[in-house]
Amino acid sequence: MDAWYVDDRCINCDAARQLAPGLIGEAGGRSQILHPPNDEAELRRLHAAAFACPTRSIRPAAGRPDQTLDPFPMALDDGLLLCGHNSRHTAGANSYLLLRPSGTAMMIDTPRWSRELAERYAASGPVTDVLLTHRDHAAHGRRYADHFGARLWIHEGDLDAAPDADHVIRGLEPLQIGDGVTAHPLPGHTRGSVLYLADDRYCFSGDSLYWSRATGDLEVVQSVTWYSIEELAASLARTAGRLRFEWILPGHGDRHRLAADEMSRRLQALAARTRLLRPAPIDFTAVRW
Repeated sequence: MDAWYVDDRCINCDAARQLAPGLIGEAGGRSQILHPPNDEAELRRLHAAAFACPTRSIRPAAGRPDQTLDPFPMALDDGLLLCGHNSRHTAGANSYLLLRPSGTAMMIDTPRWSRELAERYAASGPVTDVLLTHRDHAAHGRRYADHFGARLWIHEGDLDAAPDADHVIRGLEPLQIGDGVTAHPLPGHTRGSVLYLADDRYCFSGDSLYWSRATGDLEVVQSVTWYSIEELAASLARTAGRLRFEWILPGHGDRHRLAADEMSRRLQALAARTRLLRPAPIDFTAVRW
C-alpha cells in the first residue's frame, strides 16, 4: 500500500493520533507516520486521521485521501458520533453529535464549517441545539446553528466569543437544557467553561479535563489553563461529586470509557490532585497527551 506522510502544517493537535494509534506518533512537537498501512483496516484508520486533521497534513504520498473512505460522522457508541473534520479555528478540537431518543440531535462544539458537512450531520437527525463548551471552540457555532435552525448555547463568562447566542448559561449552578442533558459551569480553563453531561453516560468536557494516554488517567491541561488553575480546582471540588458518567469526551486530548464507578473514583482523585497545582507559564509543549 502507498506510503503516507505528515506535512509541515501540522499543529500537534493530537486528533490524528487518537484515530490511528500505532500508525501515527509524535516526534519533535508534531505528528509523524510510524509505518505505512499494512491492510485495509489500517488504511481506513489513516483515512479517519486524514479527514479529522484540521490542516489536512496527513496525506498519502501518491495523492489525496480517498473521499469514499471519509468515515465521518463516526459512531463511537449508541447515540454518540464523532464529527471529525476538525477546524483550525478551534485549534483542531474534536466535536460530537449526541443523538436523542426523540430522533433529534445536539452538536457539542463545532467542526470546520461547510454546507455539505452540515447536511451530512443533519442526516443523523434534526439538530436542535449547538452547545459550546467555551470561547476557544465558539468558531462556526452561529453558522451551524443558523443552518440547522438550532439554538446556540454558551456561558456568560465567554459570551463575548458568541454574543449572538440564543441561550446564555449563567452562574455556577447546573442547568438542565434538555431531557437528560445538563450544563455544569466549570470556570478554570476559561472564565465561561462548561461541561455538558448527558444521560449519566456522556461527559463533554471541552478543554477542562481529558483522558491522557501518557498517564492512563483523567488529567487537566494545566499548561494551557488560560483563566485560573485555582478556579478550575474549585470547580472540580464543587462538581465532581455531582457527576456520573462512563465516557469522557474532551475537545482536546483523548476519549475514554470506563465503568461509571471507576470514572467517579478517578474524577474525585483528579479534583484532589488539581487542588495542589499552582499557576504556571503557558506552555503548549507541556501537555501530556
